[in-house]
Amino acid sequence: MTSGPGRRLIPAYLVTGGRTRPAGPALDRLAVLIRTDTDLPPDTGSEQRRLCELLEPGALTVVESAAHLDLPVSATVFLVTDLAAAGHLHTRPPIPSAGEIDRSLVERLLVGLRSLH
Repeated sequence: MTSGPGRRLIPAYLVTGGRTRPAGPALDRLAVLIRTDTDLPPDTGSEQRRLCELLEPGALTVVESAAHLDLPVSATVFLVTDLAAAGHLHTRPPIPSAGEIDRSLVERLLVGLRSLH
């Protein structure tokens, strides 16, 4: 929620409930978030509801979610860990980058495939 360019009606620190550490384990900013089928309780905060709505069509990373919510990544981590602890989200580690391919292995593979002809 913003009241003008760059101004939030609700300060980001209120999203954390005044806590300095998230409820769950450390979460990578590229962790993938997936919504579960569990219903949110009536007292769920508006930012948490918005996050769950964002995840209805599919998965997002923590960073992408923060951008959509217009929140700092650190505040979004609090929302995510709370929702995950309550069973409303699944988190998964980021997909690792592909390693460099060993060219000699590929060349040996091609030689082996050619010998099959």
